[in-house]
Order: sequence, then C-alpha cells, then structure tokens
Amino acid sequence: MINKVAGSPEQALGPVADGATILIGGFGTAGIPTELIDALMATKARNLTVVNNNAGNGYAGLAALLQAGQVGKMVCSFPRTADSWVFNELYRAGKIQLELVPQGNLAERLRAAGAGIGAFFSRTAYGTELGAGRETREINGQMYVIEYPIAGDIALIRAETGDRWGNLTYRKAARNFGPVMATAARRTIATVHALQELGSLDPEAIITPGIFVQAVVKVPRVRTEAGGFKEAA
Repeated sequence: MINKVAGSPEQALGPVADGATILIGGFGTAGIPTELIDALMATKARNLTVVNNNAGNGYAGLAALLQAGQVGKMVCSFPRTADSWVFNELYRAGKIQLELVPQGNLAERLRAAGAGIGAFFSRTAYGTELGAGRETREINGQMYVIEYPIAGDIALIRAETGDRWGNLTYRKAARNFGPVMATAARRTIATVHALQELGSLDPEAIITPGIFVQAVVKVPRVRTEAGGFKEAA
C-alpha cells in the first residue's frame, strides 16, 4: 500500500547532504513551508544552495536558515525587500553568494527542469548585466539570451490538501512556485493542512499529482500576530 504520509516534518525530510540544492516554495510570506525549513535547520546541513522567490523576511523561516549559516548561495528574484535584513548583512559581508534571476525566468527555468528541456532563450536579460557573457540569438528580429534549467535535490512546498498518495491542492496565491518546484526536484516534501481519504479529491482540482511527491506531512494552521494565517494570500 502506498502511503507517503509522514509523522513529522523531520521524518518527512530525512537526511540532507551538505551542498544540496533546495527549492523552497513561497512568494514573500505566502506559501512558505515554515515547518519544513525548521526541519532543514535541524539537519545542520551546510553550504546549501537555496532557490526561492526572495531571500527571506525578518528573522523567521528562510531568514532564520540564512542566519544559521547553512546557506552558501541564494538563487532568487528579490534579494532586497523591506525586511531582508539577514541576507543584506550576509551579502555585504561576503558570506553568501547571489544568483539574481528575473521572476519569470525563475519560474520557467524550474519548469524546464521538470519538463526535460535542456535550455531555452528569453528576451528578458538581453542587453543587461544579467546577460553579459552569455550566448545570444536573434529570433524573428528580436535578441534573446540563453537560460538553463534549475533542478533541485529537494523541494520543500506548502500545499492546502493532500492524500496518502501525495496528490496536492493549493490555496490561492500560496500555490505560487510549488507546482513547478515539485516537478524540478529529485525529492519533494509537502506540508498540508488537511489529509483526505484516497479518491476523495476531485481529479480536476489536483494541481500536483502524487508521482512528483515523496512525502506529505500534516501541519496545523498557525495564526499570526496580525490576526491572519501564515499561508493566507
């Protein structure tokens, strides 16, 4: 019997090798798999490459992982936000590397990894510092820059509902990068707020099929100080 439900975030995550590439879902604070990030911190894995939309907020979640000194490189679109204090300090001190990727290219590079696409051309970075020294091509009178897939060893994502096979649904904007990251990683772990009986999820509502998910763990819905919910969007 296939049963991918784990008893805790730590059990779901399992061992993590030093130097691993970790894809972490979330858009700002929407859809951040905080419990899995905490489990990742507990592994003490070092020199990680982390792929996310931004470089952490405040001192919790991804920012806490950076502050613990476990991340050697960030790949993201928005390294500087109003409260990205931890990353800013580490970067200015030369303690962390940065690969800046425009957000559309970030999503497409992740999708390309899951789809088996070896490379693609994008107009976004042409003529900028991001495109310097890279292969370019003229297509239909427009100039493009080559982009390569971003694949991960592990993807950590937050979903809304799942079943024991790992089929997942998402809640509104908390969906963000979760589906493409799930396809781009060798191992995907998802938190959910509800576990349904097998067969009770509408197949038309399943966004991430269980074939892309190796472990699911149920976590409580946590209310924030502002009166909302962590995953609310």
